[in-house]
Amino acid sequence: MKKVLLAILAIVILIQFIRPEKNISKNETHAISTVLEIPVEVNKIIQTSCADCHSNSTIYPWYNEIAPVSLFLAQHVKKGKEHLNFSEWTTYNKDQKEHLLKDIKEVLNERGMPLKSYLLIHKDAKLTENQYQILYDWASTIKVE
Repeated sequence: MKKVLLAILAIVILIQFIRPEKNISKNETHAISTVLEIPVEVNKIIQTSCADCHSNSTIYPWYNEIAPVSLFLAQHVKKGKEHLNFSEWTTYNKDQKEHLLKDIKEVLNERGMPLKSYLLIHKDAKLTENQYQILYDWASTIKVE
């Protein structure tokens, strides 16, 4: 039993040396805001409830310094950016943008975002019914060219 506990302790200590790359970039050359005017209220909602996982600028909590949490968060952000990255909007072609807008509206209708796991710790990211409607209405006005 003592050997098992020592092995677990050793694994916990060793895993602390695994440091995933952080998702922090100041380069907003391809950001959605460079081609679309985003109303202040919409931008605030996106920054509070979406940007940590759907942009190149994640604001990390203190517990991101502890593995395996850091590994989980890195994977979570990676997957979020694979689905939608507001920081890379201009790199998407017309069809991709149209598909993303359709997906955004569908997810908003289903109240699928932010994820419940994200809301457990980020209480301020929880959207009100009014905020869902504001985002939906905004996404509906975007004309893709």
